[in-house]
Amino acid sequence: MRILLIEDDPDTADYILQGLQGEGHEVQHAAGGRTALFEAAAGEWDVLVVDRMLPGIDGLGLVRVLRASGVATPVLFLTTMGGIDDRVAGLNAGGDDYLTKPFAFAELVARVAALGRRARGHAPETVLQVADLEMDLLARSVRRGGARIELQPREFMLLEYLMRHAGQVVTRTMLLENVWQFHFDPRTNIVDSHISRLRAKIDQGRAELIHTVRGAGYCLRAPS
Repeated sequence: MRILLIEDDPDTADYILQGLQGEGHEVQHAAGGRTALFEAAAGEWDVLVVDRMLPGIDGLGLVRVLRASGVATPVLFLTTMGGIDDRVAGLNAGGDDYLTKPFAFAELVARVAALGRRARGHAPETVLQVADLEMDLLARSVRRGGARIELQPREFMLLEYLMRHAGQVVTRTMLLENVWQFHFDPRTNIVDSHISRLRAKIDQGRAELIHTVRGAGYCLRAPS
């Protein structure tokens, strides 16, 4: 496999680089976030191994930009930040797996291999569907019951995030971070107002799909 290792610590990078090459993989190393962003977007990689703490742009920001640009290469986050909130943040940013340091090298090899198999075995998802609501990611179109719904770009991003997490409760913080790229509370009702407009466009007298979970956030799910 062709693997891009994005790690700023030279000793850790050398250890992983030599180990993965010893397993027969073709591995390239990038030490900084901005260099890695260019390499990841320009090359055809099977797996990206990404440290969370990087100079220039951190691992979360790097992966968010790649996903927003349509780069679907599987990502394994490799980091000392092992808390539950850290793992959730990594997966919500677009990561596919998360391994904390220190790690057993055999586990790293196994996780990289699993991501490579997953990528080869599945075509990129281009259509999202919940009940009679359908989003075509390539055509950038949304339909419900066959009728086209016109959305503004931010509304499209918001609905895409909700559909990718259908059946799950997503918090306002998660939406601010992943749809607006805010890593602070803007002290506005920006999420609520966009949700309200989105509901008005996709419901229009039909069964409600976006539900408010009091004290928690929102959940998009098919009518029961």
